[in-house]
Amino acid sequence: MRRLLLLRHAKTEHDAPSGHDQDRRLDQRGHRDAAEIGGWIARHQPVPNLALVSPAVRTVQTWEIVRDELKGAGPAPKVEIVPELYGADPAQLLTAIRMASVTDPKRLILIGHNPGMHELALTLTGSGDQAAQRALSDNLPTSGLAVFDFAIDDWNDVSFRRGKLVLFVSPKLLKQASRS
Repeated sequence: MRRLLLLRHAKTEHDAPSGHDQDRRLDQRGHRDAAEIGGWIARHQPVPNLALVSPAVRTVQTWEIVRDELKGAGPAPKVEIVPELYGADPAQLLTAIRMASVTDPKRLILIGHNPGMHELALTLTGSGDQAAQRALSDNLPTSGLAVFDFAIDDWNDVSFRRGKLVLFVSPKLLKQASRS
C-alpha cells in the first residue's frame, strides 16, 4: 500500500516584486492556511516520508510551513526540490511520482500548482469517497489536499484511475466542518 498526498500551494500575492511568476510569495491568508493544513496532516498520522516540492517560492514556503507543523508528529520527511514540477501537466507529475520508487517512501506528498495538480487528482481517482470526489471535481483550491491510497508495492505502478481518493480537505472545508 502506498499513500499519496497532493497539496496545492497556499494563497499568494498577485504579482511578485520581480515580475516573475516563480517568485510570487504567500500572502497572510496563505501563511495561515498552510499552517492549518500542516496541522491537519500532523493530526492524521502517519505523516509523509518524502516531500516532492516545486522550486517556486510559494511552494517552498508552503512546504516550510507544513514541515514546521509536522514537527513532533513523527520522523521529519525528506524533501526534494523538483524543477520539473513547476508548470507540470498530469503526465509529468505522474513521472515525478514514479521516480519516488528509487527511495521508496510509503507516504509521499507532492506540492505543486494548478492546473496540473487538479487535473492529476481527477485522473488518479478510480474509486473512493463520493463526497470527496464531488468536492474535488470543480477545483483543487489553494492549500487544498487530496489524499490517495494505491494498492501497490512500488511507486512505478501508480497509474491513472487506479487511486482510491481517501479524502479531500481544504481550509474552507475545515472551517465549515468546525461550525457544524
